Amino acid sequence: MNPVIRGIVIYLFLMLIFRLSGKRTLASTTPFEFVLLLIISEVTQQALVGEDYSITASLVLILTLVGTDLFFSVIKSRFRMFEKVTEGTPVILVANGKPLKERMAKTRVSEEDVLEAARNLHGLGRMDQVKYAVLEIDGSISIIPEEND
Repeated sequence: MNPVIRGIVIYLFLMLIFRLSGKRTLASTTPFEFVLLLIISEVTQQALVGEDYSITASLVLILTLVGTDLFFSVIKSRFRMFEKVTEGTPVILVANGKPLKERMAKTRVSEEDVLEAARNLHGLGRMDQVKYAVLEIDGSISIIPEEND
């Protein structure tokens, strides 16, 4: 298969897999997830290069992957729906101090994760002190504290 086509296929496959696997920041990855990323990179390298170990093929593949990424960034800037599909949207996890269990389960975020963000960002120790907790598209959790009147 042509290296350019292989590059585009691998790019799309990896984008789909990482989109389906959920939002995680690099800082919150476990050691196993980091090792998994290394294994994926090795397998991807084999799938991309195959039997052709030339420098030219490697350069073409690098340009293909970067070009595909740039192409998608242009499409995302012009079509908001495409951006929502590929990047996702922020998800409210806590509203008025009440955890939204279905959303938390769907995004695989625990109450402990929300409370940790609340402690780190605002020094809050209880869920009822959180007005809103939002899982951002980068995997971080934003906290809006309850206002004390």
